[in-house]
Amino acid sequence: MPRQPRLDAPGTLHHVMARGIEGAKIFRDDTDRKDFVDRLSSLCRNRSLNLYAWAFLPNHFHLFVRTGKQSLGKSMKRLLTGYVVNFNLRHRRRGHLFQNRYKSIVCEEDPYLLELTRYIHLNPLRAGIVKDLKELGKYPWTGHSAIVGEVKRDWQDTDTILGYFGKGKRRAVLGYEEFVAEGAGWGRRPELVGGGLVRSMGGWSEVLSLRRRGIKAASDDRILGSSEFVMGLFSEAEAAARETLRLSAKVPDLKSLAGRIGKGEGTEEADLRSGIRSKKVSKARRLFCQLAVRKMGHSGAEVARFLGVTTSAVSRLANSADVPELRRYL
Repeated sequence: MPRQPRLDAPGTLHHVMARGIEGAKIFRDDTDRKDFVDRLSSLCRNRSLNLYAWAFLPNHFHLFVRTGKQSLGKSMKRLLTGYVVNFNLRHRRRGHLFQNRYKSIVCEEDPYLLELTRYIHLNPLRAGIVKDLKELGKYPWTGHSAIVGEVKRDWQDTDTILGYFGKGKRRAVLGYEEFVAEGAGWGRRPELVGGGLVRSMGGWSEVLSLRRRGIKAASDDRILGSSEFVMGLFSEAEAAARETLRLSAKVPDLKSLAGRIGKGEGTEEADLRSGIRSKKVSKARRLFCQLAVRKMGHSGAEVARFLGVTTSAVSRLANSADVPELRRYL
């Protein structure tokens, strides 16, 4: 089984942002915000995401999450697709709501976990939506109000952030509030959201100085962290790509995969593509979908056309519990 590169693997820390198309509002009222929160909380409760910080602005949002049992891409598709459908129905509009794809930056935990939590939660203050820190503490559309205890959200991870500020809830909250207050007057911090620079090296001046001396630093607009962190991610991505190519070379097409499974499971290719629902054929069909979609990288639509079934049927089989014999074919 190919390893996912940490750019989109479980346990990865992401700063996610998305803006309305052409600056349009993505939240017009509290009904919109509540709909988005309900969808986000569902992903947190089923452990798809672990949420540390978030903020809603009229035309964009920020999320600071660690991926859980599924990739960020799957979680964001579920979150945004459902939200846009309901938003369009409520406001009697059509078409895209968000500007291009959401932006995601993979973050090194130390020191960015706390820095980004503070930066994200100060967004409503910088934007003039709230007038001061006291009002920010009661503002319901960021994660800050949950961390300071003004709003109860059992689906948001507040303990991790407070754990950095000492033992005892009251002392930790006071420490966190002081930390946020220190950054209240700093304004925008492009070094935390722009991407492309190894920011932990000390900013552009330090990077340019190193380059003038012939020392190149690793950077990537999807990553926020040290050179070592960036290079580690690159190495994992390259290893995963090599593994995917190795597996693809083993089974180059769907017909060959069907033949290999048929030989191993005692079925025929025609059985897989028929409506036969015997226990043996159903298991072989599920195995075929899991290998083709999840391990070999074929699209659900491509597999559906081959089998003569719907794409949703292929998706259901591919994402069901692993067939015990799966590892035999890897």
